[in-house]
Amino acid sequence: MGAALSSLTRGRAGRRGGLRPVDTAAAAADVAADPSALWLIVGLGNPGPRYERTRHNVGWRVVDALAARAGCALDRAQCNAAVGRGELCGARVLLAKPLTFMNVSGEAVGGLARFYRIPPSRVIACYDDLDTDVARVRLRPGGGHGGHNGVRSMIQHFGGDKGFARVRVGIGRPPEHLPVASYVLQDFAASERADVDAAVEEAADAACAVLGLGLEKALSGVRLPAGGRAT
Repeated sequence: MGAALSSLTRGRAGRRGGLRPVDTAAAAADVAADPSALWLIVGLGNPGPRYERTRHNVGWRVVDALAARAGCALDRAQCNAAVGRGELCGARVLLAKPLTFMNVSGEAVGGLARFYRIPPSRVIACYDDLDTDVARVRLRPGGGHGGHNGVRSMIQHFGGDKGFARVRVGIGRPPEHLPVASYVLQDFAASERADVDAAVEEAADAACAVLGLGLEKALSGVRLPAGGRAT
């Protein structure tokens, strides 16, 4: 069923967003010329306008914010993901939003990582976190999936390697009467939106700090100055 859903999503997303396929021959030549320099930053979420502003898609919003900073568009399709390439904080980046549904995000992420020869240590995953208060941002160096099915899928497609950085944006826990599956597919409340918008930018700052300063400094709370480069 997952493969069928992925195929259906790919077709719809390509038509809806006007995505064009990546020139894989040119991309492969670029990778061969410098295989060690590229980072992969992925936002986890679900495809389609129904899910666009939901709690579960806040990771997509972080990648959109990074794309705006890099001046690139995620207007190409590769490995069942919308992708764009650019530069952030002096680093070459591949930004991606899987067009699979959340639970099989690793299909797209793993495919991109293999094609571009990017190890998990140069992957940053941006996603929502039920166990963190709404709009609070947390950077973590790796670890388990914490019950997040998109992260679980990534770990599976990385062959069990958990060593990718995570930028988690808190969405809070649902009220007792509301199932988690329903809660994560709700839009943020009007009273939360300004704080979440700010958190998206804070999460983008955290990802940029990893690129420009290194994971250790970023984890200690150091952030880049305006302009996006280390001084």
